[in-house]
Amino acid sequence: MASNEINTPGYDVPAEMQAQVAITTLDKIYNWSRKNSVWPMMFGLACCAIEMIGAAASRYDISRFGMEVMRPSPRQADLMIVSGTVTKKMIPQIVRLYNQMPEPRYVIAMGACASGGGPFKEGYSVVSGVDKFIPVDVYIPGCPPSPQALIHGFLVLMKKIEGESLRKVRWYQKGPSEPIPVPVLGPDLMDPRKYALIKEITHRPAEMEVQEQDQTGEVEG
Repeated sequence: MASNEINTPGYDVPAEMQAQVAITTLDKIYNWSRKNSVWPMMFGLACCAIEMIGAAASRYDISRFGMEVMRPSPRQADLMIVSGTVTKKMIPQIVRLYNQMPEPRYVIAMGACASGGGPFKEGYSVVSGVDKFIPVDVYIPGCPPSPQALIHGFLVLMKKIEGESLRKVRWYQKGPSEPIPVPVLGPDLMDPRKYALIKEITHRPAEMEVQEQDQTGEVEG
């Protein structure tokens, strides 16, 4: 690690001691260690997953960034790469996997489909962006994006991790963090957080019809 990455500006270390002494903060040393040891979760959804696999292969070699350990279990991963089309049938499993990941955890939406639905946007079976259900930290455009684009997304995420403060990030606040409710796939995809709104909308036509009938009866009377 270069000394300029860890030293805190404003505290000058004598030239003869710069290779031996570093003056830094807990945030810097902690974030430096985390950004260089991010473990992605091993799963893919569609064609973007092929580019993700290519980024992990020998030509691009994401082990340069400490990210080569793709874990098959969410409990051992801290980065979810949503690579491909997110269908309404798949989003409950994605949310369930996200809830099982330990904090701190991050999400990359890889490609147009994961970011906003892509060419299938507004399709009857497709979710228009995974960010409607889980928080996304980095968006990577493209259909599909190249391995170089994914690596750039890794660098952006590392920059974000580097700038975080232990006092402000949500997973170090007081009290337990609430899991995201798993969507329910019925006649359509329903978000438990929007049950009240769904109930209001579904009952509104019936209530308006009753009011119209009452007004018609009063006029006829």
